[in-house]
Amino acid sequence: MATTGRPKKPTNLAVLHGDRKDRINTAEPKPSTLTVEPPEWLTDEARAVWDRLAADLKVKQVLTAWDTETFACWCDAVVRRRNAAQALAREGEVIELPVYNKNGELTGHRLGKNPWTLVLNEADAQVQKYAARFGLTPSDRAGLSIGKDDSDADDDLLTG
Repeated sequence: MATTGRPKKPTNLAVLHGDRKDRINTAEPKPSTLTVEPPEWLTDEARAVWDRLAADLKVKQVLTAWDTETFACWCDAVVRRRNAAQALAREGEVIELPVYNKNGELTGHRLGKNPWTLVLNEADAQVQKYAARFGLTPSDRAGLSIGKDDSDADDDLLTG
């Protein structure tokens, strides 16, 4: 069953915001501290995206063993988006497309939208959707809180 409207606020955030107690899920399942490893199906390019961000997300407890497939889908979408953008830059947004008659014979060409535009738009939508789940955009982070931390954010990236 699909839900409509805004996504449910994470329980920890609801508590911090002082939401009504009857609206807070006190029985929410919590992931154990299983090892967070990238799935085998990730390409080398997607694995590089994973390696760049996963360590910091694990430290912040945003990426858990339960989230590996979703985060891997985000990494894959980032790579597909990047590849589509490169293809569009190389080929252009408007290209010549063949025109065939009803017998399947080539009769000429017409200008049309490059099919890579569709790939780019779909990957863009997936990147944005999955990024929101992990707080990977400034507007998504603005609504999150992980408590007071005096350490420098760059330290986590350096120390892993």
